[in-house]
Amino acid sequence: LVDREHCWHAFTPMAEYEPLLVDRAEGVWLYDHQGRALLDGISSMWCNVHGHRHPKIDAAIRGQLDRVAHVTSLGMSNSTTIELTRRLVEVTPQGLDCIFYSSDGSSAVEVALKMAFQYWRQRAEPEPERSLFLAVGNAYHGDTLGSVSVGGVSRFHAMFDPLLFDVLRGPCPDTYRLPEGVRAEDACQHYLDQYEDLLNRFSGRIAALVVEPLVQGAAGLVMHPAQFLSGLRKLTREHGVLLIADEIAVGMGRTGKLWACEWEQVEPDFLCTGKGLSGGYLPVAATLTTREVWNAFLGDYAESKSFFHGHTFGGNPLGCAASLATLDLFEEEQTLQNVLRQGAYLEECLADLREHRHVGDVRCRGLVAAVELVENQHSQRGYEWSQRRGHLACQAAMERGVWLRPLGNVIVIMPPLCCTAEHIDQIVAAVKFGVSQACGD
Repeated sequence: LVDREHCWHAFTPMAEYEPLLVDRAEGVWLYDHQGRALLDGISSMWCNVHGHRHPKIDAAIRGQLDRVAHVTSLGMSNSTTIELTRRLVEVTPQGLDCIFYSSDGSSAVEVALKMAFQYWRQRAEPEPERSLFLAVGNAYHGDTLGSVSVGGVSRFHAMFDPLLFDVLRGPCPDTYRLPEGVRAEDACQHYLDQYEDLLNRFSGRIAALVVEPLVQGAAGLVMHPAQFLSGLRKLTREHGVLLIADEIAVGMGRTGKLWACEWEQVEPDFLCTGKGLSGGYLPVAATLTTREVWNAFLGDYAESKSFFHGHTFGGNPLGCAASLATLDLFEEEQTLQNVLRQGAYLEECLADLREHRHVGDVRCRGLVAAVELVENQHSQRGYEWSQRRGHLACQAAMERGVWLRPLGNVIVIMPPLCCTAEHIDQIVAAVKFGVSQACGD
């Protein structure tokens, strides 16, 4: 009763909410208050990397508790936070040498936006006319007002339009729903041409371009064409525009490399990470940027060049201890190799779903997979949102012991990166059952 009537759940229609109470978890498994086991098919909102209750991460947090639980980042630091900073600089793309900590992915993006805006006003040769941001169609970057402004999923955020700042927006580089007359092999250049046009038309006025590398999460796991990201990097360099890579969902190994940018050898000006950074244990996020950006904020007190932004729990030692253990496990357990192996197996197992008359697309990238339900396969027309077909499919999947959460008509599959072929088999069987229950055979 308390959970239903007093605890407000995110993105949940509370009038219809039916409580699901998880009392404990271990590995890929969640156990509800009745003892039922559910395979965590979405990594507890895409953040659980090495499984629940991993002994090494548990021990790291307990060890940190014996030292200090919290130290503010305002004017002081902590050895654990410093060590995580060193490690992140080592494992991220070259040039990302400076880190600002926050508590969640939305805030990490907000930091990048504000930092980019302030950078152009404080650099050695200021360009204050650069006040616009260029975003990708159907993007999602979080739920703070700044991150919502550069987002583009109107279903989530249209209510708040009067509160948002204006943003330039390019097309969504979708490889499933291609523009009329555009062939798959020409899609990348088609989309890049439109971004180049925007960069030309607003030359000298754009502060930064924001992108989710390779996969757009909340848009429905939209997969970008190969070389689109590297093409954006080339264009932003040519036009002197900063590139913000939002790796909150696709980073920390999800696509088979630690960072999605690595697939196309892209070195962004900002990299935002969160979710899996702490292994899904504690709210830790980070915004990494270059020495050039850092230098624009240096000056004596009277110049007032500080970055006037902060989070009470930014760089929290407990979260940083969990993050260090999470990074260690990638090497110790060869996590990236498992992602590639199980990702290929997941794609293979899902392949025959493409023949289902109400499945429009099956798309995979590492351990990111989407099954998109459609009313008409030929026209690619999706079901009306109000029919909740994705929700019905995921509800049915629970009968097969798998917990999934859809994005509209898209069934999202993002298991912990430690999953095995046996776990993949159970997930796929549950998805197929869910599709048949929601849409028929």
